[in-house]
Amino acid sequence: MLLLMFSMAGIPPTVGFYAKLSVLQAVIEADYLWLAVVAVLFSLIGAFYYLRLIRLMYFEAPVDTAPIEPRADFRMVISLNGLAMLVFGIFPESLMWL
Repeated sequence: MLLLMFSMAGIPPTVGFYAKLSVLQAVIEADYLWLAVVAVLFSLIGAFYYLRLIRLMYFEAPVDTAPIEPRADFRMVISLNGLAMLVFGIFPESLMWL
């Protein structure tokens, strides 16, 4: 969940950072600088909420202390998803080629 929220906020080295960077570069190349500034402002507002959720999940005291034991297949899928976000964030050209 941490990696997903970092990706949504556009924090490197996740794939969300490269996606936001690509969109902003295209907007600037099209001479819409005002739109790029608005997009960055909205991205900062979104990052505030994403990082607030991370703070709530990892640094606040839990309301329910019942243990949660996910199945092995669920852990594997989530781990592969997190790994893919990092790999495509570090090597974005392989994703852009597709």
